[in-house]
Amino acid sequence: MISRCGCRRQDVQPSARIAARRGSRTSNPMPYSPRRQPTLATLDVRGLRFQLYRWPGERAQPLVFLHGWGDSGATYQFVVDHLSPRHSVVAFDARGFGRTEWPQDGYWFPDYLADLEAILDALELHDPIDLVGHSMGGNVAMLYAGVRQQRVRRLINLEGFGLQPTTPDQAPERYRDWLDDLKSGSDFATYDTLQQLMKVLKRRNPRTPVDRLEFVARSWARERDDGRIELRNDPKHRRVNPVLYQRAQAEACWRAITAPALVVIGEASEPGRRFLEASAAEQFARDFPSLSVKTLAHAGHMLHHEQPEHVAELIEEFLR
Repeated sequence: MISRCGCRRQDVQPSARIAARRGSRTSNPMPYSPRRQPTLATLDVRGLRFQLYRWPGERAQPLVFLHGWGDSGATYQFVVDHLSPRHSVVAFDARGFGRTEWPQDGYWFPDYLADLEAILDALELHDPIDLVGHSMGGNVAMLYAGVRQQRVRRLINLEGFGLQPTTPDQAPERYRDWLDDLKSGSDFATYDTLQQLMKVLKRRNPRTPVDRLEFVARSWARERDDGRIELRNDPKHRRVNPVLYQRAQAEACWRAITAPALVVIGEASEPGRRFLEASAAEQFARDFPSLSVKTLAHAGHMLHHEQPEHVAELIEEFLR
């Protein structure tokens, strides 16, 4: 029960209004209208307050969704709207993203696994779950499924390929860059209006319809006291990571996955294109026999925003 795990109910919606700057006009008279309204709550685990989204369905055991870097659990709304009402769904904003609190120090990838486990425990999801992750969330899901095999029944990875291997000789420069970042600080861009942010999102994701772009913008951003629009992300996310990525360690975790797993690639995605051109997909499927790979035509990296109906169809087909 939510009351037993420290959640607090909220009445706001994930696409809650960002007050328009004085004198500005909206260019989108038809906002996105969710088919299934989420229940919002906050959940206190590991010293942070996490934003939680729950879409109730006929089945008590939910699908658990993990979002990518810079994204929010709220934007899985588009996929949820195309899933069967049988499915209950849970998503949350990762630490330092969306409406979840920011830690005082930096960000370390193992914390994402520990946060996931703490949230599953707090929600009393002790039976094996069906886990879905996009990009960074896909990498978290893959690692978690290999480390906690007994807690994952089925795994769906949307465009989460891991990073390129690193070599020890990169360490001195990486540490120097990290120390410089600590001194100089970093920040995300700000915008004059919400419409300006939407134009940036449209340029980066031309296949996403305008109504969904507005929903994304309102989920990702907020208005500051001075009227400018800023992203809800902690600027510390932009720091260089001083710890080199050890792909061999990640692959060892992937090989330990026992759950049936699906990897979905956007055909028009630049990371996906590199993945396919290097024949990495075939190697991926060969090296990790519990995983199957599928390509979604006319979709980029943000395939869950661009083609949520087809992503939902692939999820339904895989779960069946």
